[in-house]
Amino acid sequence: MRDGDGWTQCTLGHRHWGRFGAAGLLAVTRGKPYVLMQHRAPWSHGGDTWGVPGGARDSTETARAAAERETVEETGLDVSRLTQLGEHVADHGSWSYTTIVATVPEQLPVVPDRESIALRWVPVEQVVSLPLLPAFAAAWPALRTLLPEG
Repeated sequence: MRDGDGWTQCTLGHRHWGRFGAAGLLAVTRGKPYVLMQHRAPWSHGGDTWGVPGGARDSTETARAAAERETVEETGLDVSRLTQLGEHVADHGSWSYTTIVATVPEQLPVVPDRESIALRWVPVEQVVSLPLLPAFAAAWPALRTLLPEG
């Protein structure tokens, strides 16, 4: 168990996983853009929906460090090949979720862990056809503006 693991309530009254906030990684391929999507396990928060790998931040972690750690744990993605483009913060006052947006040179190999039903490289234009995690769906329009053109 890490010190960030646990539920908290933000000043807006929402219940969130991650005592010190949370972070995830939106990995996108160069060239024709595909994004790495995670079909979340049914038992997880927002389960049986699609989003990006991510999770709780520890008290001493930056958002990028947390996003990369969680992505490695959940997908095995080689994060040494990332080039960060930007980030999007969903700010809930006392709690936030930061999505790190980064390119990878190609559809790198990934292996789902127990928190995933599946992992898939999805063409950017098909992301909205998936049953998305509601928070990811709300952030998607802003995240899409951070992606490179194909």
